[in-house]
Amino acid sequence: MEAIRDERPAVVTARLSPLGALREFRRDALGLLERLSELGDVVRVWIPRGDAYLLNHPDLVREVLVTRHRAFRKGPTVEASKMLLGDSLLTTEGERHRRQRRLIQPVFHREHIAGYVDTMVRLAEEAAARWEDGATPDVHAEMASLTLAVVTETLFGARRDDRRGATVTRALTDLLGMFDRAYSPAFRLLVRLPTPAMRRFRRIEAELNTIVGGLIAERREAGASGDDVVSLLLRARDDDVGMTDAEVRDQALTLFLAGHETTANALTWTWWLLSMNPDVEARLQEELETALGDRPVRARDLERLGYVEWVLSEAIRLRPPAWAIGRRATADAEIGGVPIEAGSVVVVSPWLLHHDPRWWGDPEVFRPERWAPEESATRRRDVFLPFGAGPRRCVGEPFAWMEAVLLLSTIARRWRFRPAAEPPELQAVVTLRPRHGLPMVAERRARPAG
Repeated sequence: MEAIRDERPAVVTARLSPLGALREFRRDALGLLERLSELGDVVRVWIPRGDAYLLNHPDLVREVLVTRHRAFRKGPTVEASKMLLGDSLLTTEGERHRRQRRLIQPVFHREHIAGYVDTMVRLAEEAAARWEDGATPDVHAEMASLTLAVVTETLFGARRDDRRGATVTRALTDLLGMFDRAYSPAFRLLVRLPTPAMRRFRRIEAELNTIVGGLIAERREAGASGDDVVSLLLRARDDDVGMTDAEVRDQALTLFLAGHETTANALTWTWWLLSMNPDVEARLQEELETALGDRPVRARDLERLGYVEWVLSEAIRLRPPAWAIGRRATADAEIGGVPIEAGSVVVVSPWLLHHDPRWWGDPEVFRPERWAPEESATRRRDVFLPFGAGPRRCVGEPFAWMEAVLLLSTIARRWRFRPAAEPPELQAVVTLRPRHGLPMVAERRARPAG
């Protein structure tokens, strides 16, 4: 890729027309980011209606996300998603965002989420019981179905096989499909057109508002005494002021989309990487047999499953569900001595940071042992960004880690998966997925003795 040396310090401008950059991004976003990163740590790209800057050094990333975060707001994709998610923690800015975070943060305190352990384990066991030895399930679809069941029950307190639980599950799944459209640069135009897709979205929106509104009303009438997340949100207070029903609805939908999709993808890629690395798989199984024997995972076991967490960390490093983070400059700013004009888009990429040989030895190798304390202590902490950084770091991070460890541990005690096709093609849209799903051969493990 050709480049133009900019007069500004350390800036390289990619020689791509705005439409050319857009086409490349839509065709192969990860490939484009990798080619741009070869030009330097600050690369300017012309895009329709402005400039974008790719920042590919942890010092610059920290400035954008942490030390100078007030100079930026969420990027174009999140701006567009506001139509789907309303005024939620993901889409709001300034004091409104800070208030919502203060209200939501206690919901994900370890004391609260520990109450979901039994639910998560039960749902994982129910999912695993449906598989047949030698069958070829789509592992991506299976993990999405499982995490969907988890979030439906923990978030709304509704079993997926209940009438309303099933309706919420179907509607939220459809909404997730619509969410990908927010990734399209033409989304702002599409929402104004009476297309079949947009008419369908309006129907989904109305259905969700009716059902979720009914659930919220029931929780309020019952005193919001339950342990589901909606009840906890209704009980949350900041200066003795709680959330309105509309705010609870927006937060619930955002937590659903963020929690369900990212964890499903993280688990999907973990199964694939384990199938490619039998030595890692064997060590994982050894830890599970030592820690659990033949009984279900319990809350007190989490601290004994260190290698499980290393495996997940390494899978997320290699295949980060949140592969890019966008911000828009609210005013003229300067990052690392580089002037960033107001309105410009800034992109930081966990994908690039996680694969950069400057920070990771043998970055393409799946090696969970790199997460051992003695090795982790020698590495910069800010080169691993699966949940973002700064005041907008994902509030549901403790929930996501606990869920992933529990689901992986529960299923791996009974099953292993083997490749059934060529390596999956990466699809970088809102999250990083296998483009055509992930069919794998399910092999039942021998039950541990005792």
